Amino acid sequence: MESIGHFLLRRLREVGISHVIGVPGDFNLQLLEQFSEVEGIEFVNSTNELNAAYAADGYARQRGIGALLTTYGVGELSALNGVAGAAAEHVPVVSIAGAPPLHAMRSGLPLHHSLTDGNYINVERAFGQFVAGTARLTPGNAVAEIDRLLRLAILEKRPVHIQVPSDISYLEIDTPSEPFQAPRLTSDPTNLADAVVAIADLVNGAEKPALLIDLEAKRYGWADVLLRIARENGIRWATLVTSKAVLPETDPLFAGVYGGANSAPEVKDLIEGSDALLAISPRFIEVNSGIFTQALPENTVKIYADTTFVGTHVYEGVAAADLLSKLADSLHRAPASLAHKPARTFEAKADAKLDQNSGRLWEQITDFVRPGDVVVAEAGTSYLALGGQTMPEGVDYTSSNIWGAIGWTLPVTFGWQLAAPDRRHLLVIGDGSFQLTAQELSTILARGQKPVIVLINNSGYTIERYILGHESHYNDIAPWDYASLIAGLAPNADLRTFQARTEGELASALSAVSDGEGGFIEVIVDPLDAPDALVKFGPASARFDYGRRGPELPNLG
Repeated sequence: MESIGHFLLRRLREVGISHVIGVPGDFNLQLLEQFSEVEGIEFVNSTNELNAAYAADGYARQRGIGALLTTYGVGELSALNGVAGAAAEHVPVVSIAGAPPLHAMRSGLPLHHSLTDGNYINVERAFGQFVAGTARLTPGNAVAEIDRLLRLAILEKRPVHIQVPSDISYLEIDTPSEPFQAPRLTSDPTNLADAVVAIADLVNGAEKPALLIDLEAKRYGWADVLLRIARENGIRWATLVTSKAVLPETDPLFAGVYGGANSAPEVKDLIEGSDALLAISPRFIEVNSGIFTQALPENTVKIYADTTFVGTHVYEGVAAADLLSKLADSLHRAPASLAHKPARTFEAKADAKLDQNSGRLWEQITDFVRPGDVVVAEAGTSYLALGGQTMPEGVDYTSSNIWGAIGWTLPVTFGWQLAAPDRRHLLVIGDGSFQLTAQELSTILARGQKPVIVLINNSGYTIERYILGHESHYNDIAPWDYASLIAGLAPNADLRTFQARTEGELASALSAVSDGEGGFIEVIVDPLDAPDALVKFGPASARFDYGRRGPELPNLG
């Protein structure tokens, strides 16, 4: 016998979760009391539910799965934006909410945190639009539903949502004593064998094979076998910006980032001119395809988690992990002998004004990155600029490319540090984005975390300025004294603060924080100073968003 709450927390621990991030609320307090009963798992307070959802997303990107705890209605719906973002980016997060007493929901009693209409299915239905599965626990279904949803999250790499009524978490039920067994996708033997033969024949006979990699290679752990396939057979690869740095970008076989018409000529020729392209779970959206200008060749193999397409033939029930493993043993091409790319070094010009458009600011920031770092790039100037920089081997690079939620990165950095406290974390965030979730800096400081935070202060939403309204007041933000926030949010914190307007000042600041003790560096640039990628992206985005009769931007090209 085991209580429902104890069983839930034990299962979370067994799948690799040692921190559950959230906000206390009256309907989840009994479950919170039970954390002390389960070794190896801790509840960690966040400043609000949206930030907690973002932090759980960051945690899951390191650990493979994360967990979030809120309270019914007001807490759940505040977190839904973050859960939806995890769904869009294929990140498994277990969203848990303390719900009103089971008897009250069954009776339709009008309670606070509800619409007082007796409807207690509406919030669960809202989550159901964005997650792989939902459940409201009862003593009768708790074991089956908890295990079902954990399996769904792991198999589909998407969030799930569990409501725990406040009056049941201490109830004792029969539970399995065996640890949770993580599921894996399995293959139909015949379809697997046929797919391997078809792909191997295509690649072995090709003159210009290539790999194109998207984010599921990271989510499902295929990076090592893909690297083996590439290196043992001399196959060059490119990534979409949504999967940047999944494979080492310093490898001579790495061609660059493919983005349709926006690709460098060498990358475009490699992908579009290939006579045997292995595309790993490609998912094209406007921001990673040059606004849908991708042009994959006829002999493209598309490999998804459980389905493979070879030309017009579909092989259902083929697990990509099995396929790639067998394919690695079936390819017989000669490895390439290419020289490794020389490491670049950046030499700062002491009095030179910091400048994004030339790319020097981003070269200087990239020069700071070391193998094994975690680099978190905010939506906007940061991810557009860093997307074109080469990351050292072993770097985890992440950004909200698909959901594109600004402010996402600060709490994500908090969650990632919880999951990997021994790694160095670099967050590059804009001032407008920072203001959305700045309160989570207090949690980072209170827990003694030591990230390096580079805040780009350009007085507003520069990415929006280049789409529309480059001088419009709606793209301005209130000026903050960012350096003073540290003392205000955490009086006892010792995170060092710096301001930089020149390359020399930024060089001094980066040198001072390179020891792993962290720091907060405010980089001050002009409001319309922007990386070249953004200068091109903004007007193209405006044309796509507003059409030929939309606002004209003659001054932006």
